[in-house]
Amino acid sequence: MQAPPPATPTLTMDGQPDAAPRPGLVYPFEGPPARGHAMEVAPGVYWIRMPLPYALDHINLWALDDGEGWAVVDTGARTDDTVAAWRELFARAPDPRPMTRVFVTHMHPDHIGLAGWLTRKFGVRLWMTRLEYLSCRAMVSDCGREAPDDAIAFCRRAGWSGAAIEGYRARFGNFGKHIHALPDSFRRLRDGEELRIGAHSWRVIVGSGHSPEHACLYCPALKVLISGDQILPRISSNVSVHPTEPDADPMAEWLASLARIRREVPDDVLVLPAHNECFRGLHARIAALERGQHAALRRLRRTLAEPRRVVDVFGALFARPIGDGDSGLLGMATGEAQACLNHLMHLGETTRTLDGEGVAWYRMVAAEPAREG
Repeated sequence: MQAPPPATPTLTMDGQPDAAPRPGLVYPFEGPPARGHAMEVAPGVYWIRMPLPYALDHINLWALDDGEGWAVVDTGARTDDTVAAWRELFARAPDPRPMTRVFVTHMHPDHIGLAGWLTRKFGVRLWMTRLEYLSCRAMVSDCGREAPDDAIAFCRRAGWSGAAIEGYRARFGNFGKHIHALPDSFRRLRDGEELRIGAHSWRVIVGSGHSPEHACLYCPALKVLISGDQILPRISSNVSVHPTEPDADPMAEWLASLARIRREVPDDVLVLPAHNECFRGLHARIAALERGQHAALRRLRRTLAEPRRVVDVFGALFARPIGDGDSGLLGMATGEAQACLNHLMHLGETTRTLDGEGVAWYRMVAAEPAREG
């Protein structure tokens, strides 16, 4: 099954609008750089914003002074508009040094979409983690393919209507439409690896849950964390189960990754996220993401006092209605609801039974009655 549509507004679990201010966060810049321009946010670190053709209409990219040239982190989606924005940036750049390498945090099209174009244009290497590279290659290979039986069964187990399943069949295989042909080789990023980029050392910190092996980059000397989609200031990243691994527990991985980043990265960093604005207040944001997730799980537990399908628990988890009319939003909601249900199953708190139509029903495990004597 394809991943949820990239750069779709989060199904906010804390009930707050995406644009609502988050307590404890400070946004040190008045606004993002204009199209075709770059803004310095730390010595030798520049903020670039590219357009996206989705409901979440932008992605933040980062250019790092790499001595002989510029290393870039993430690339934007493969669209004519994003290519035009890159060309505007090249034309306006006051520094004539070339691109030296392309780092990609993870496999989603808004991050990796133009990696193949940029690496070929400048004759440089792609740097990313192994699981992200190989997963992307595998998913791109689904382009033009009919939806497999396992994916249809996944949707049916979740309680999708016949019309929703037909909509899914029609849009299946679109994951790679915004990804330029990937390079046939890459330089692997490893968790904990120290990289020399220009005058500074950057540490790779790998997280998971949102994607298989997401790479963040942390520079202690500059007190900067490039967080990709792992930590965002106003929205929470989608954490989903997909038909390729229907019994996975990505929610446990996500929560463990948040805790690890809090342990390994101090609170005084400037966080450079893939969406929204640069901010300070890393630990406050991690705490808020954890609170929001645990509150959603508590609501889910109450809902599961009676048997429920995946599609029946959306109201307990998400702040917006989910219907059959938007198959992309339905797919994202299903993946994240399934992640929450699987997490409770892995904790031993819920049971699952299949009915005669192949639909899964979930319920909290009944407490054992107290024994007398």
